[in-house]
Amino acid sequence: MKASEIRELTPEDMQQKVGELKQELFNLRFQHGVGQLENTSRIKQTRKDIARLKTILREIELNKNSTSE
Repeated sequence: MKASEIRELTPEDMQQKVGELKQELFNLRFQHGVGQLENTSRIKQTRKDIARLKTILREIELNKNSTSE
């Protein structure tokens, strides 16, 4: 997921997407532990997507606080 795609989402949608990705990451780790995961790079990509979403959420939060002061 690209940053430009994420910025088009509302903060509520971003929070929901973070939750979905965390669930997916849990499932991927479980599959990896059991030996069923074929594409292990999906774990790394999912972690990066979560970090990207959280970073943009934090930027929005900081911008909202700085403009209200």
